[in-house]
Amino acid sequence: MSRNSKRTNAGLEPTRPDVADPAIQNASHNLTFSAPTEHVDLPSRGRYYSEGHPLHNKDTIEIKYMTAKEEDILTSRNLLKKGLAIERLLSSIIIDKTIDPGSLLIGDRNALIVAARITGFGEEYETKVQCPACAANVDHTFDLTNVSVNYAEEVPEEVQATDGNTFIVSLPIMKIDIELKLLEGHDERRIIQLQENKRKKKLPETPLTDQLSAIIQSVNGSGDRSSINSLVNMMPAKDTRYLRRLYDRVIPNVDMSHNFECTECGYLTDLEVPFTTDFFWPKR
Repeated sequence: MSRNSKRTNAGLEPTRPDVADPAIQNASHNLTFSAPTEHVDLPSRGRYYSEGHPLHNKDTIEIKYMTAKEEDILTSRNLLKKGLAIERLLSSIIIDKTIDPGSLLIGDRNALIVAARITGFGEEYETKVQCPACAANVDHTFDLTNVSVNYAEEVPEEVQATDGNTFIVSLPIMKIDIELKLLEGHDERRIIQLQENKRKKKLPETPLTDQLSAIIQSVNGSGDRSSINSLVNMMPAKDTRYLRRLYDRVIPNVDMSHNFECTECGYLTDLEVPFTTDFFWPKR
């Protein structure tokens, strides 16, 4: 991620203004300010956006630093209740207002969220994590500047890329072809809403099958949703894991894994940076 926090007028020689000039005196009462900005590297590098999309073949996206305005968005009870706080945050910080945050690929959205958090609250993310070994809840600090980017430029041999920015994978057990799509913000929102509706109705939560149903575009060339949902519910676990593993390899994204050492038992491992309430709502 490259910083662009200051803009200069290169080649212009500064001149000393005449403070007695009435025009200058009047102008002093109409000061305008602009927040610093930076360009964030897109994991997708714009490869998977259609030709009409503003980010088609774009390597970066410009965002402004978080301000008090964005803090208001993140603390709005109404937006939090509706699950729209992050969406409004992205809409506010993206400089190009022709870009719909919901149309951004998940990996690109994650890159923006991390960059926004750094501009607003710094690169140190202090939160509690549960040790996988002893189950103790311990304080841990993640350095968000160590987040790396997986551009996923090489498609695995087991995967066939299509001209429609999708991928075809053959399941090893069921021996059928599955077409996968890269999820966008709109897709993520629908998954979250579906899970919320299930909680309200006290129905069993099915996050894995909900995600699989969202990323599967077609089965043996058929896009019938009822057939896709039926397949997801009966797919062998070996095929499910195979599909998820390949999907993680083709999706451009930020790598959120960090080294972790438990202060209670000394266990060492890699942990994904957790997106808890501390991420955008730090205690300090």
